Order: sequence, then C-alpha cells, then structure tokens
Amino acid sequence: MLVTSKDLFKKAQQEKFAIPAPNFIDVDWLKWHVEVAEELELPLILALAESHIGDSISLEDAAMIGKKYAENAKVPVVLHLDHGITPGVIKKAVDLGFSSVMIDASQDDFALNVKKTKEIVAYAQARGVVVEAEIGHVGSGENYENHQLTESEYTTVEDACRFVEATGVDSLAISIGTAHGMYKGVPEINFDRLREIAAAIDTPLVLHGGSSSGDENLNRCALNGITKINIFSDFLNAAMNEIQEQKPDHYLKVKASAKAGVQKCLRHYYAVFATKK
Repeated sequence: MLVTSKDLFKKAQQEKFAIPAPNFIDVDWLKWHVEVAEELELPLILALAESHIGDSISLEDAAMIGKKYAENAKVPVVLHLDHGITPGVIKKAVDLGFSSVMIDASQDDFALNVKKTKEIVAYAQARGVVVEAEIGHVGSGENYENHQLTESEYTTVEDACRFVEATGVDSLAISIGTAHGMYKGVPEINFDRLREIAAAIDTPLVLHGGSSSGDENLNRCALNGITKINIFSDFLNAAMNEIQEQKPDHYLKVKASAKAGVQKCLRHYYAVFATKK
C-alpha cells in the first residue's frame, strides 16, 4: 500500500529500528526492491534522487510506476523524492503523487535553508505529503552521484532544535559522520551527537550516506534514534560483484545477476537495520 512515512517513523522511534530507503534508478530496481520488501513482509521507502531523473527514468514514469507498485504491494511503501534541489521538481513530484519529498538546502546558510524548506513544507503538507530536510551537511567522497566533493558539516543540537521549530518539517536528515558514496575505511560516527539530538527533538531522524558505513555503525544508528537510512552505492557494487562472480554470457543473465546482487544487499540491510513490521 502507498503510505507516507509518518506512522512508519513513529513506530520506528518507539521500537528502535530503521527503515531502508534504497534508491532506484530505473523500473527494474524499483520492482526488485518491492519484491524483497514483500518477501520479508517489511515496510519500504522507495527513493528516487533528483540527480537520477532523466538517466534511466523520468519523474513522470517514476510516479506512475512507483504508485502502481506501491499501491499493489502487500506491505507499506513510501514513494520518496530524494535530495530534491529544485523547488519546481519537488512540487511536481508532489503533484504527481509522491507521498514524501526531500528539500535539500543543506549547503545554504541556516536562514536560506529555513526559507526554502518552509516553502516546500507549506506546499507539500497542504496536499498530504510529508517533507524531509537536512541540517548540517552530509559531504561526498568517491561516489556515483553528481554530488560535488565536499566535507561533512556536523549537525548541532541547537541548530536542529531551531530548524524544526522554524519549519515544521516531518523528518530531519542529520550529519553525524557519514558521507555520500564510498569510503576508504569505515567512518567514525558521532553517536553522542545522535543521542543528544534524538533526546532534544521528537522529529524522526534520517541518516544519509549509509553505503559502506559499516554494519555495526548502522545497527547502532538504528537502535539509537535513526528511523530511515539511505543506501545507494552499495547496491551498484553488489550488482557488479554478482556479475563478476557469476560471469554471465549474455544480457538476460547479466540482468539476472544484477538483480540477485541488489536483492541480496537489501535483505542484508533489512537485518542490519533491525527493521520490524
């Protein structure tokens, strides 16, 4: 069933688990993620990043097909626009039927981030769509997206409180040590900062840059206040690893190997995040 994340995040906060938000880049990935969620009978957040629109899928197709699969799914599915940068794109996603959108103005100063976020909150919430925003900045390392190479800027407790009060945002992505893309080594997560923010605000917390962050780190995040964890790069690596291992000799077998790798990766993260029904 197609849902917003409101009730899912409330349950995740109460029962101490996180829900995976795997990015999809085409219709196949979308279907593969839903299949795993139904197999495990667990909720799912289908995330399409604005940066991926136009590569292998349009926003219109993502909305049409995403809604179809979400509405027909036997489990709760959120259709989410990830890292929305352009107000027009975000509002169009709302109008097309996405149940959740993210406004990412985290590289702007605090006042401009608040202003941009309030505009999207007013538009989306009036239409029954929930809004995620980011405070602090989750930087980028070696990655497969179009994020610029940037350093992370940790979220402060004071800024998180001020931002939530000023915007009325439904969920908040915070920066506590992860980065988009892949790492050389395992990142050091500031769990003290996570606990402080989780204790200071009731708003559900989101973690970006989950790929290659380490299973122990991600499990601790899920158990200590993070309700949603974004994963993308690890799916690409899992697909390639399976292809290289299976050595398929024609296109259909390549697709089958990629599917096996992506789905194996999602099953793994459901376990790591301790996701519950």
